[in-house]
Amino acid sequence: MRIVSLLPSATEIVAALGALDELVGVTHACDYPPQVTRLPRLTSTHVDGAAAPDVIDRDVRAAAERGTALYTVNDALLASLRPDVIVTQALCDVCAVRETDVRALASRLSPTPLIVTLSGTTIDGIFADIERVAAAIEMPDEAEELIPGLRARLRSVHERLRMARAPRPRVAVLEWTDPVFSAGHWVPELVHRAGGVEVLAKPGAHSRAVALADVEAAAPELLVFAPCGYGLARAAREAERVLARDEWRWARELDAWAIDANALASRPGPRVVEGVEVLAGIMHPSLFGGPAGDRATPVASRVGRTA
Repeated sequence: MRIVSLLPSATEIVAALGALDELVGVTHACDYPPQVTRLPRLTSTHVDGAAAPDVIDRDVRAAAERGTALYTVNDALLASLRPDVIVTQALCDVCAVRETDVRALASRLSPTPLIVTLSGTTIDGIFADIERVAAAIEMPDEAEELIPGLRARLRSVHERLRMARAPRPRVAVLEWTDPVFSAGHWVPELVHRAGGVEVLAKPGAHSRAVALADVEAAAPELLVFAPCGYGLARAAREAERVLARDEWRWARELDAWAIDANALASRPGPRVVEGVEVLAGIMHPSLFGGPAGDRATPVASRVGRTA
């Protein structure tokens, strides 16, 4: 079977199901597992992902106002790959190629590939998407093994928290910093399952812009910086940059961490379970041990000493 993935989380799902060798094309943003970086890249974007957060936000908003797609697909390359299955999404036009564009492209291919659309906004929804992909690529047995393993890891976190009767700290996960966005969809559920209370968003709801004053008024005890699309090093630099601003002075008194958002929070795939485990380590280190240094790092103390 020849599979094309048009979003990073789908690439991770296909790999977790053991079908990495059947992937024939991915997006420009796909980077996990590392082997996929050798595959043909089907997409591109006019937004400079290395730009400052406010510049990225401005460009995204300008494209939306013009009705311009953020991502383009190399039609000729897609046709040459002769996919049997294309995995896409219907959740966020900012995150990946629009589903309507994918279906239009697929309709011009012969034979027409099967389109699998992912749309999970909760952990259960993500697991349902994994099952959907597995059915499409004829690997249902692999999903029956993968998903129970993921659920067992979640139960392990839950049971440890329950047995310890651990208090739940108030947590604000920030998906963007300039402007400030709360983290929506599955992320508030990650916080809850990790033993915290997300103070800015509800599980399954869209991420949204919030005033910095409202973040302060929500009285978080812990700030988690998880800018969408950022790895750990870049997330930490961004957290330190904003915490050094005068308007963020109040936040310097809080516990603050940066996490590898790409690995743990931004992508609705199997690694969201690791996101729960890492957040549990941040909030309850005495129960879980601190998180691995390549997944999360504290930032408030460093800023506090230089402010």
